[in-house]
Amino acid sequence: MHILNFEAFLLAITLLTLTPGIDTVLVIKNASRSGGRDGVVTSLGICLGLFVHATFSAVGISAILLQSAELFMAVKWVGAGYLIWLGVSALKAAFKGDASVAINATGLKMSNLTRSLKEGFLSNVLNPKTAVFYLAFLPQFIDPQHSPFAQAMSMAAIHFIIAMVWQCGLAGAVSSAKRFFASSTAMRWMEGVSGSVLVFLGAKLLFDDDPAKAN
Repeated sequence: MHILNFEAFLLAITLLTLTPGIDTVLVIKNASRSGGRDGVVTSLGICLGLFVHATFSAVGISAILLQSAELFMAVKWVGAGYLIWLGVSALKAAFKGDASVAINATGLKMSNLTRSLKEGFLSNVLNPKTAVFYLAFLPQFIDPQHSPFAQAMSMAAIHFIIAMVWQCGLAGAVSSAKRFFASSTAMRWMEGVSGSVLVFLGAKLLFDDDPAKAN
């Protein structure tokens, strides 16, 4: 593994991971909705998306995205719309009182896990700011004497591990809190707050014109 200034990379990517953002909110929302397992699967989907961005950065697709204003705006609109849709869905569930529905059937559990995996993966892949961040961030640590693709994958793998540990810890904490505050009112409140934050983040992504600001 040939990564320039490895210690600096490790510190930067750790601080980035610990900074609250869309990924954190989505993990908390799904963990509060259906338990820690859903939060963990959401985190897995998010972290798998990192390899997509690392690949795009390595082969130059992120550069094309940054160069084309029309393409960047198209991806941004799709990503923002998806976040807003997730938030509105959570708000609807909160108002209808669906946030604390018991999950006993195996089929329903699997359905929720698949849903959480898709939500995590799509929210990450459809966020153009993550692509732009990887484009700006990864080259600083790539050794030109070795394969850029292999180094990008290595850095994404390190980011994957750090993010999974942090987000799974969050999911476990939220799941424990959910068992402690087991009332339907508390669950609806958590769903409503996370839904509102997702709508806000989607709107912020939509109207933020500076692609250089990270996710």
